[in-house]
Amino acid sequence: MFPSATSANRDGLVAVGGDLSVERLVLAYRSGIFPWPIFDDELMTWFSPDPRAVLDLDALRVNRTLRKALRREEIEVTFDTAFEEVIAACASPGPGRDSTWITRQLGEAYVRLHENGIAHSVEVWSGGVLTGGLYGVAINGLFAGESMFSRASNASKIALVHLVDRLKARGYRLLDIQQATPHMVKMGAVLISRREYLQRLERALAVECSFV
Repeated sequence: MFPSATSANRDGLVAVGGDLSVERLVLAYRSGIFPWPIFDDELMTWFSPDPRAVLDLDALRVNRTLRKALRREEIEVTFDTAFEEVIAACASPGPGRDSTWITRQLGEAYVRLHENGIAHSVEVWSGGVLTGGLYGVAINGLFAGESMFSRASNASKIALVHLVDRLKARGYRLLDIQQATPHMVKMGAVLISRREYLQRLERALAVECSFV
């Protein structure tokens, strides 16, 4: 759900209720479904949008400004070193948004996924300070991007570039970003039908990959 959705396409609502156990979340992602509470913090709603946004790994657009930012010597990028900090940052209010969809229970659920080696984060540091990052869910050849944040210019984009590089190097087949925000469209995101998404998902799940 890059970068962080605040309004819902409710046409993709497929279920209401249920817990956020590791097993249920894994089954949901493997079925092309993700949790997104839009009515009430305590009432979980589940979505499978049609159309669905994806970012083809070979189609990422990196403009001149971003290329220059990627070369800055003070920038350091890490993986899975500050997962809970990234979750907290993504869940916090920021410029242009008073709140986010990441409730306390969702945040805790993704931490459990991380502890089980299923959810992962990318962190961007400048001078030892966390300035941007993202997190998502990795199952076989699928990486489902959930949210990103930025406290400095281009920080979240830097995280995305490094994510794509890692996914390509590790043999991932599908980067699901769920919603096509203008920010992500500029970087190469496209919309595909649910049917096509599920076909791509099936192929991705047949591939064994390791994020770490």
